[in-house]
Amino acid sequence: MQAFEYAAPKTLHEAVGLLGSSWGETEILAGGTDLVSAMKDQITTPKRVVSLKHLAELRRVEFSPSSGLRIGALATIHELLDSKEVQENYPGLIQAADGIRSEQLRAMGTVGGELLQRPRCWYYRSGFGLLAEYKGKPLVPDGDNRYHAIFGNSGPAYFVSPSSLAPMLICLQAKARLHGPSGSREVELSKFFVTPTSANEREHDIKPNEILTEIVVPHHPGVHMAVYEVRQKEALDWPLAAAAVALHMSGNSVSKSAVVLGHVAPVPWPSPEAEEALNGKEVSEETAEAAGKAAASKATPLSKNGYKVQLTSVAVKRAVLAAAKGGA
Repeated sequence: MQAFEYAAPKTLHEAVGLLGSSWGETEILAGGTDLVSAMKDQITTPKRVVSLKHLAELRRVEFSPSSGLRIGALATIHELLDSKEVQENYPGLIQAADGIRSEQLRAMGTVGGELLQRPRCWYYRSGFGLLAEYKGKPLVPDGDNRYHAIFGNSGPAYFVSPSSLAPMLICLQAKARLHGPSGSREVELSKFFVTPTSANEREHDIKPNEILTEIVVPHHPGVHMAVYEVRQKEALDWPLAAAAVALHMSGNSVSKSAVVLGHVAPVPWPSPEAEEALNGKEVSEETAEAAGKAAASKATPLSKNGYKVQLTSVAVKRAVLAAAKGGA
């Protein structure tokens, strides 16, 4: 790890003032579960690390029926899981958080850090950059792409968004609040994740001198929600494919639905095809299977990840059936 300056500001204003105007100059330290390993591997070599540990106002989990859920970016995964109000009103979000199996990550990892974690792509983690190139040539299409994208993978980005919380939060129309030198701004979480087109871009709509402060989730009384993940092992591991589903019901029929896929594209991937297969229909084994097939219908697998197509279809089917059985 290269030497760096460490700062632990007492206020949000002070923290923003310590950040650089270009990527790579500074890094924000929250739980450190991703950043520390990236610095050890010299994937990032900041001149200054800005710790947010003193900003207690960013560590709240608050709910009211009128304003919904407010999750401070520094709230840990454990704190999210332990919230009775989240358990009662956002069971799908609890399912998503419960997929983070490591007790260490739950204790130290933050909600903001989970959303902002960098890709797990082994080319990126081995120092070949976010777009995984060597001498200007992309390595993924002809390389080992078993765990790469099957949607949105026409290039130059092939990695998958690693966030487990984002698909369900997007289903629930969550927004991210950011604070920078010009004040605060709000971004729909569905637009917060972006696919970079050059090596100088990031995969999130956040500037180098901005801090993610909280996630705001509207209240959705009566909405049925569920997450289903397919993974190789139940211990610490990122899913191979996942689906988050939110169903607005009218009697036994779906009046409106939201389906967002995870770990299969550079961003959490909404599936209007699956939603069209669900809307206006009663949920049954056949309907859920049709939604799963529709969700996977436009996949474009690479040479070694075709198996993800079936996993995606299964994840959607099982998430739909689980959502229909449960509810907020």
